[in-house]
Amino acid sequence: MPDDRSKVTIYDVARRAGVAISTVSRVLNESPDVSTETRKRVTIAIEALNFRPDRRARQLAQQGSPTLAIAIPTLTTPFHTSLLKGIRVHLREKDLDLLLCDLGSRERHVALVQFLQRGAVSGLMLVGLKVTEDIAAELKSMGAAVSIIGYQHGDFDSYWWDDVEGARRAVTHLAGLGHQRIGMIRSSSDSRTQIRRIDGYRAALQAAGIPFRPELIASGHTEKHAGYSEESGYEAMKKLLVLDEPVTAVFCTSDAQAMGAWMALREQGIRVPEDIALVGYDDVKTSRFVGLSSMDQAMQQVGEQAVTRLLDRMSGNLNEPAGSFCHTPELRVRSSSTFRRA
Repeated sequence: MPDDRSKVTIYDVARRAGVAISTVSRVLNESPDVSTETRKRVTIAIEALNFRPDRRARQLAQQGSPTLAIAIPTLTTPFHTSLLKGIRVHLREKDLDLLLCDLGSRERHVALVQFLQRGAVSGLMLVGLKVTEDIAAELKSMGAAVSIIGYQHGDFDSYWWDDVEGARRAVTHLAGLGHQRIGMIRSSSDSRTQIRRIDGYRAALQAAGIPFRPELIASGHTEKHAGYSEESGYEAMKKLLVLDEPVTAVFCTSDAQAMGAWMALREQGIRVPEDIALVGYDDVKTSRFVGLSSMDQAMQQVGEQAVTRLLDRMSGNLNEPAGSFCHTPELRVRSSSTFRRA
């Protein structure tokens, strides 16, 4: 048994009781959907481990203003800050408390469960985390309104992007300018988002009659922000520049990567777009000032839409079934991809 009570987690309880973490959560939240025998087994495990979840957040939610929590992988990337900006616009005059859960570099499912077990919230917005059935059960047991951004689940309002179509449009634009060797800078992760953008890249090449060449897809080794960073884009561009036959255009799966790639090109005296064209993804504010073509995901508008609907659910003004809302990114053409090859 752990010596430090504060280190005992819901996972320790579930393991000792021989049940899923969602079952422990139901017991903690006094849900009726647990058999008497199972409830007794979980209670014995809780007492044996001296498990005491922090109830301060629950008390605040019950005694004071409603509490809205946002669980998000990071607070520092341009994508996530734009999303948060849209959320914040609709919270300025609302009488509620806001909690931010930075899922960070930890195992994100574990971090989310540990956050939720500290107490109740009135509403939760979950960003960039795939909802497994265990997580879904955990969210349902909260008894709070839930919205998901970046993934789909039929039991919750979901806001997501068509990443295949977004990537397809970016690469189709480059192929339309006469480029035949179009590179791609991807992240180091194999997330659903990344895989779908690779699918869109391949689809655009196929439609343009351009052979798919795996060697033209590169990633950096820097793991910060899962590879969606300036450093990773810089490193990946360096790999593409040493190919025997150089690329003439590069599609980057984030604007941050594109900025790093652009720096690598400047160091080599390579002109953008005359020598190599660049297209990014996200269309963050900086991209508009430096002239980077990019796929606009309208993150701020999606954040506004998601929080508006979530607040309606929290207030009881919306009781309709969960909705699934897909946004298709739009290409914003700027100076980094305006040169037409002969």
